[in-house]
Amino acid sequence: MYVMKCSNNGTFEQGQLNRYGNIELNPAAGVLNYGQGLYEGTKAYRKKDGNLILFRPDQNAMRMQFGAERMCMPSPSVDQFIDAVKQTVQANKCWVPPPGKGSLYIRPLLIGSGPILGLAPSPEYTFLVYASPVRNYFKEGSAPLNIYVEAEYDRASRGGAGGVKSITNYAPVLKALLRAKNRGFSDVLYLDSVNKKNLEEVSSCNIFIVKGNLISTPAAFGTILPGVTRRSIIEIARDLCYQVEERPIPVDELSEADEVFCTGTAVGVAPVGSITCQGKRMEYKTGAQTVCAQLYSTLVGIQTGHIEDKKGWIVEIE
Repeated sequence: MYVMKCSNNGTFEQGQLNRYGNIELNPAAGVLNYGQGLYEGTKAYRKKDGNLILFRPDQNAMRMQFGAERMCMPSPSVDQFIDAVKQTVQANKCWVPPPGKGSLYIRPLLIGSGPILGLAPSPEYTFLVYASPVRNYFKEGSAPLNIYVEAEYDRASRGGAGGVKSITNYAPVLKALLRAKNRGFSDVLYLDSVNKKNLEEVSSCNIFIVKGNLISTPAAFGTILPGVTRRSIIEIARDLCYQVEERPIPVDELSEADEVFCTGTAVGVAPVGSITCQGKRMEYKTGAQTVCAQLYSTLVGIQTGHIEDKKGWIVEIE
């Protein structure tokens, strides 16, 4: 794993690769006491020729910088971030699955590692990157998801940190998520915290609805995380001549949609087979001839090197 410390002047020193293992933290560390931390997620893929590639790591780096500003943290430069990810992948290249068998999930972390007893920014920060081989995120594999609309708990509120990848965003969703899974659902779809009328996010991914040639997704205006996969799918869909709108989506539109799908680094592009809202179960088109399947195959083709990258999204690892 790659580890880099922030010096007293707010800049990160030269990092280094260490053996994967536990890290030592002061009990008063800002991340432990006040949740001052961010994380990112990206993947490395092995091409048929054996070479390794990354997908848009610069977007993850810039999102971490944006989140760090919100959380009063210094952050690595884009170049430092990408170099750290590259070094981590290179050091773990034997764990990158063969083509078509999965990917190497990469988890960059930025944490307040210095001790601070009073409520204030940490005096020291640690940036680290580790990795793990992965296959499908959901236990259903590639099967359509079965989602429950959460009416009691909120994921984020206006003025909060829902629009950044703060570690504090995720533990609060666990209760609703576990409750839904115990009822046989794959995941939870949250509504806006003000009126409970508009779609927001699934627990750890963005949501899209399809009606004819129109693809809609909730606008990322502070309560919704602007996913890298989300942004990529929007561009790919427009290139394929779909109309794409980023707008408030009333929950009532779920009953009119032809298709629903989720996007995220971990989930990729995942079809939704059904959504249950207030006891009403709505079912959607899935399968090979859907918009979701077309977008998925195009995205994965670019990510794995099967489709020519004309957008500069792919970074080769030497």
